[in-house]
Amino acid sequence: MKVALENGHDEQQFFVYEQLPCIFNIWYYIYMVIDRWAKPLLEQKLQSFPAVALLGPRQMGKTTLALEIAAAQGGMYLDLERPADANRLADPDVYLRSKLNNFLVLDEVQRNPELFPVLRGVIDEQRRVGIRNGSFLLLGSASQELVGAASESLAGRLAFVELTPITPAEAAPTGVDQDQVLVRGGFPDSLLAQSDSTSLQWRQAFIRLFLDREVPMFAPRISTDTLSRLWQMIAHSSGGLLNSANLAGSLGISNPTIDRYLDLLSELGMIRLLRPWSTNVGKRVVKSPKVFIRDTGIAHALLGIETLDELRGHPVIGSSFESLVIESVITSISTNLTSTSWEPYFYRTSNGAEIDLVLTRGGKPEIAIEVKNSSTPKLTRGFHTALQDLDIKRTYVVYSGTERYIMQHGVEAISLIDLQNTLHNA
Repeated sequence: MKVALENGHDEQQFFVYEQLPCIFNIWYYIYMVIDRWAKPLLEQKLQSFPAVALLGPRQMGKTTLALEIAAAQGGMYLDLERPADANRLADPDVYLRSKLNNFLVLDEVQRNPELFPVLRGVIDEQRRVGIRNGSFLLLGSASQELVGAASESLAGRLAFVELTPITPAEAAPTGVDQDQVLVRGGFPDSLLAQSDSTSLQWRQAFIRLFLDREVPMFAPRISTDTLSRLWQMIAHSSGGLLNSANLAGSLGISNPTIDRYLDLLSELGMIRLLRPWSTNVGKRVVKSPKVFIRDTGIAHALLGIETLDELRGHPVIGSSFESLVIESVITSISTNLTSTSWEPYFYRTSNGAEIDLVLTRGGKPEIAIEVKNSSTPKLTRGFHTALQDLDIKRTYVVYSGTERYIMQHGVEAISLIDLQNTLHNA
């Protein structure tokens, strides 16, 4: 496999992929065993837009996926954290215009947001000579600052794709089972580690790196010690309703400060704030969002949980399974090539009607998903009441078994992997 990567020498413009540092070879041969569902969506966007931004946390596999796409297109790869590559963009206008006919991957673009106005000019020049799509692949963290700057400068020229943690349905064809994804999470290094102990050590190191490196980059005034405590508090209550005032009081900080911390964790892909569905219901519904640690492996590392046996004996087992289901379902619908217009919510009223996950399309609830970490799931009266409130006909209960069957009132019991494949391929 060859990827056109500049080496900085005039006499030799490209060198082969095998000459990269060894870590890149390891990434390719291990990670590419698992086909990421984001890849076809990314390729589709590149066929439709001049530039595509692939966003997600560090170590999620963005570089590996980008290198594979660049290899197929004979493209070039620049890492803006690498001084030699950053120096090539000292005069970005001159450099980028000299590469008008090349597919170019720019990694760690959050390091150089002033590139975006220059990219706009280069893209417009390419359009004038008939090159309309698939010129730039930008890699970076999904911070609001980065997304906002890119969207403003490249309006109409840029699409976004998020690379999420590996899900059970993505891992299943390689023989990695759902329990391993549940315990270790979906970061490739963690999921594919040689042992649970090695996986936990990797995640603990990642958390430290995130606090020491990522947070100061995007929010230099935020206290990493306070953010670490907040992260652990969320891990203990993942899946519960967000109570910002209680969190702020426990940490001894103001409500605006806690909101800023939560926004940062959300923007960098560490937590999800799942909004409640309340439109046109006519009921007294919960207004607070639910808060989840998006990657179950990170949540377990924050709690010191190493093995499946330890998880099964821990109070968070139910919320961890719910988090895995919700994140996996959202990945499935967001990478569906024919319909990516779904929006996720939960539903809960003051009288106990509740649905764990409601998928809406065009402003209308269409799919209800209840999560039961049990091999013999049972439905509650509150769930049936919620279905009547929202008039939802397509309903699933995700449980820990593998058989797919119809329960009472037409509700379908289904495994997570089966549901993922159903939604992803619909």
